[in-house]
Amino acid sequence: MKVTYDPNVDVLRILLLDIPIEESDEDKPGIILDYDKHDNVLGLEVLNASQRVENPRGVDYAVTA
Repeated sequence: MKVTYDPNVDVLRILLLDIPIEESDEDKPGIILDYDKHDNVLGLEVLNASQRVENPRGVDYAVTA
């Protein structure tokens, strides 16, 4: 998994799998989902991230058992 934030365009991207994207769809306004050829979600983009995410420059990561 890879998380990137581009402050120049204010886009937060979360990539779940690094394989070719077949299709992208703006599921909700400002939320774009990327799919592979089997319709599996590969990642998502959050547009205007600084308005939608508390801190788009920081990531908290936790593994729970």
